[in-house]
Amino acid sequence: MLALLTVLAAGCMYPNELRKQNTANPAEFIPVVQGAVDRFHAKTGVLPIKNSEEDTPIYEKYMIDFKKLQEHGLISTPPVNSFESGGLFLYVLVHPETKPEVKLLELSTYQSAGDVQNWVNDYKKKNGGQLPKGEQIAPYFYYVDFGKLGKKPPQVKSVYNRNSFINYIVHESGQVAIDYAPDLMLYIKAKGGEGALKPDEDLRELLVQDSLFVPGKSFPYRWENGQPIPYLPGT
Repeated sequence: MLALLTVLAAGCMYPNELRKQNTANPAEFIPVVQGAVDRFHAKTGVLPIKNSEEDTPIYEKYMIDFKKLQEHGLISTPPVNSFESGGLFLYVLVHPETKPEVKLLELSTYQSAGDVQNWVNDYKKKNGGQLPKGEQIAPYFYYVDFGKLGKKPPQVKSVYNRNSFINYIVHESGQVAIDYAPDLMLYIKAKGGEGALKPDEDLRELLVQDSLFVPGKSFPYRWENGQPIPYLPGT
């Protein structure tokens, strides 16, 4: 799985047709895969997931291994919209230790962040360790300044709001991520505001619980001063 993520993040793996919308409804195959995962879990006591490193980000860590499901006769072939079948999505699990639930990680979003990471790495190497910092949005976090990179921002729409394009942020360490703050603000406002938010809650879970998708290539967020703020765990 580490090799898979490395190639995807490099932005050079899959053909142009994967950038197009799949004709199938993204939700169409989730119940089928969920049923297969549940039966595999009940039968074996483990989850049908690929191996991952300890530090793999939480929403990228538990990728479903369709070969294991096929070997146990629980699914005939990976869904047509899955990466394994040449589609736009990686199938992943969330809440693996409590109630494993099937979700989707969109490849175009994931790859775009990998492309920006490569540009930032190249800029850093050529500019004495400097980062292409734009506006600061939180302590140690900045928007990526694409003017400094000499690049146009990737035109990728948010999986949570197809009316808006995603933005990219960079941490002082040089790590690039997608900015999910606008999606979180829309969700929180739609649900009636911040009243029910917990002080130490990772707000990304709000997006996961009411959506088919996981927020890939992201930092955790917490609620501060009336807005979602990215942070690194332990800070």
